[in-house]
Amino acid sequence: MPGIDECLIEVMRLPGARGASVVDWTSGLALGTIGESPNGDHEATAAETAEVARMAAEQPVFAQAGPYAGSTSPPVPAVEDVIVTTAPGYHILRFVETAFDSSVFLHLWLDRAEGNLAMARIRLGEIAERLVLA
Repeated sequence: MPGIDECLIEVMRLPGARGASVVDWTSGLALGTIGESPNGDHEATAAETAEVARMAAEQPVFAQAGPYAGSTSPPVPAVEDVIVTTAPGYHILRFVETAFDSSVFLHLWLDRAEGNLAMARIRLGEIAERLVLA
């Protein structure tokens, strides 16, 4: 199973990928970065995207306290990903599920003219499933 660096390299192979990072949304720290940063500073971008991730993950409207009513299966993560659309591109924040209480997400900055949002979202989900955090 690939680690952070290998996953980021794979993310950058997506058509239109401008930059990517693995971020801890509780601290706002970048655990790994690659490519460009929308504002020229990977650490500032990590902190700013962590704010968005935290807002989405912690809001009751998106949060799921337990399994669906009547279900015996364990709860699923309430938020899988967040997509922010801007004039020049897309920002996809994909939450990473781990065996422990994870607060990590993959951030992909995708060029709007060259990227394919649907394909990038699917591939980012596949990459997040294989990510091993040590």
